[in-house]
Amino acid sequence: MTHRPAFVPWFVLPSVLTALGLMVAMLTVLQYSIRAHIPGSLDVGGYTLSNFQDLYKSIYINAFVNTAWLSIKTAFFGLLLSYPLAYALVRTRSGWMKSTILIIAITPLFLGEVVRTYSWIIVLGNSGFINSALLAIGLIDKPLQLMFTQTGVVLALVHVTMPIMVLMLATGLSHIDPAYRRAATSLGAGPVRAFLTITLPLSLPGIVASLTTAFAWTFSAFATPQLIGGGKVSTVATLVYQLGFSSLNFPFAAALSIVGLILTVLLLATFKWMTHSLQRVGAH
Repeated sequence: MTHRPAFVPWFVLPSVLTALGLMVAMLTVLQYSIRAHIPGSLDVGGYTLSNFQDLYKSIYINAFVNTAWLSIKTAFFGLLLSYPLAYALVRTRSGWMKSTILIIAITPLFLGEVVRTYSWIIVLGNSGFINSALLAIGLIDKPLQLMFTQTGVVLALVHVTMPIMVLMLATGLSHIDPAYRRAATSLGAGPVRAFLTITLPLSLPGIVASLTTAFAWTFSAFATPQLIGGGKVSTVATLVYQLGFSSLNFPFAAALSIVGLILTVLLLATFKWMTHSLQRVGAH
């Protein structure tokens, strides 16, 4: 008969407390979402479902659509940039090269989101690095409008999500047996064909995991869309902030948060269902 080590409960306890805290917080938000708003007061009224009925207005529907579209673009472009880094991180045999790639990939994790965002404001501004460089080499005649646009928000969000995507993709790639690629090469497959027929299909679990993580992370992002978008790029998170702290309409902000959470879960479930067959191919 095996005995459970005495230290196991101490490892489980923090997870249980975190889950309980999250559950209490979500129940509190849910409770606020079905309460009436009292204008000019922080108190809430009786129970009502009118908060959810008002979400059908075009301004809120557009916010959900914009958020989903931003999340899809961020996940897609993040994958295009992260996959080569992850592939190089796994395949290179040089120790200093691995260290360099890893440092470049995870450095953004050591910076706060607000710090990263303000750095992008400097880069994307009319007098920022990108516009100054393009003007200096004569590719443009006037500064590009990158701030307060979806393009600028996507650029900054890709930078935020890339470290996690690189690590998840590298984990998936590291589990692929190199013997498969060598076998394909010995049978006459070139590097490109070996990659497309062996490495890419077998790395699909890592691709799916990184895409879903990036999508969920971006859907709930606040600081980057708020600061880079400057109020002109509407997302669910920025609307929740405006309703809760500008209008003090906490019940409606809570309802918007609940619907946003439900929509995120549904979109992720749909994406998982669409890629399930591909993921099984990659796993086998």
